[in-house]
Amino acid sequence: MKKNLRIVSAAAAALLAVAPVAASAVSTVNADSVQSVTQLGKVPAFANGSTVNVKPNITLNTAVGNSVAATISASFEVTVNGTTATSNFKPDASTVTLKDSKGNKVEPDEFNKKVSQAVAGEKFTVTLTDVGLNFGSQNANKEITLTMPEGDFFQLASNNTVTNSRTIKLDQNGTVTLNQVAINVTAKDFANPAVVAWYDRETNVNVTSGNITLDAGKMNVAQFVAAAENKYVARNNAGDKYNSQSSTISYSNNIKEALKAMNIDVDANGWFVAPKSFTFEMTASANNNDASAKLPITVTVPNGKDVTPATVPSQSKTIMHNAYSYDKDAKRVGTDKVTRYNTVTVAMNTTKLANGISYYEVIENGKATGKYINADNIDGTKRTLKHNAYVYKTSKKRANKVVLKKGTEVTTYGGAYTFKNGKKYYKIGADTKKTYVKVANFE
Repeated sequence: MKKNLRIVSAAAAALLAVAPVAASAVSTVNADSVQSVTQLGKVPAFANGSTVNVKPNITLNTAVGNSVAATISASFEVTVNGTTATSNFKPDASTVTLKDSKGNKVEPDEFNKKVSQAVAGEKFTVTLTDVGLNFGSQNANKEITLTMPEGDFFQLASNNTVTNSRTIKLDQNGTVTLNQVAINVTAKDFANPAVVAWYDRETNVNVTSGNITLDAGKMNVAQFVAAAENKYVARNNAGDKYNSQSSTISYSNNIKEALKAMNIDVDANGWFVAPKSFTFEMTASANNNDASAKLPITVTVPNGKDVTPATVPSQSKTIMHNAYSYDKDAKRVGTDKVTRYNTVTVAMNTTKLANGISYYEVIENGKATGKYINADNIDGTKRTLKHNAYVYKTSKKRANKVVLKKGTEVTTYGGAYTFKNGKKYYKIGADTKKTYVKVANFE
């Protein structure tokens, strides 16, 4: 039994709204709803006004001896125009169920045993019913499309249809209830000491960088990947001992991004005119414990075209709200944040990513990085006040004597902050002053 085994779903971190919505959404939660649920069965009733800290995925923790029982915690988020709505569950109505890799339902009395005895790589499915999302009244009656991460799905109660993507219409309050959401989770053995390392297939020597040579004119991404994988292989290692049974390995690469940085276009089928030389990274990840290793590979194409590194036009911008970085698919890159009031060098124009949101691409040393920052954290969003509003510096103190009149257009920056009084506020003013307006004044 692996007592330190955890079953997690990174893909369940967020549901991505891919259809653009005219206005940013604000997540509001009914006082008697539950944001995160634990254990199987019906969601229990909570005292009015109680909330549970939001967790951005589904986590199953194994039992530890007889002292700590196995637990399950489930929640998810949906982001529209840079603002997030968190899953709400109805007490005594919503349910949480767990199925094993064979599709068999795990009963509550079997939960400890099933989860604690799971082996790394074993698949489970967590199903949530009657899941509510609240995007605020400013999004009333709007239509959005929700797309689940690969392998997860919605199930429609009307005809039992299973679908990865679902178009929904919000009601007059900007809310919607999803009949059923199923999210796949995989057992991960984070106590496993095995790490990932790269090797030269011919010599079996550990390598930290690589090189390949190809002769061609127009080439395909697949050719470079095949050449790299024919020469190099990643393995799990526990200490100095090679453990081929430790895990299966998943591979990924950033070839397209590396070529884009050289202003080389790659078509939809992966074809491009190869340069004489460029460098890309192969990433190998262990499926049992998420260990990973990168291998920078320098490619030489003797008959490739000469490419003069182009400097991407850029500008300096001030971050007005703490911001994460995202990749071209609008998925978060790492956990580091660019903190507010710092400057960042970005492209001259914004780019709409797959989720319909506008981002600035980060430029470093004159080159595009493939990392993007939500433009709302830089340029802000113009909103119209529906009520007269004071400007605050804290939850109790006003910043000044100014009263912003109803109908005034105000630029707000990034998502809302929750102050100590539990109310949400937007940062206003393109400066470092503590100037905030209550979100409720825009609704």
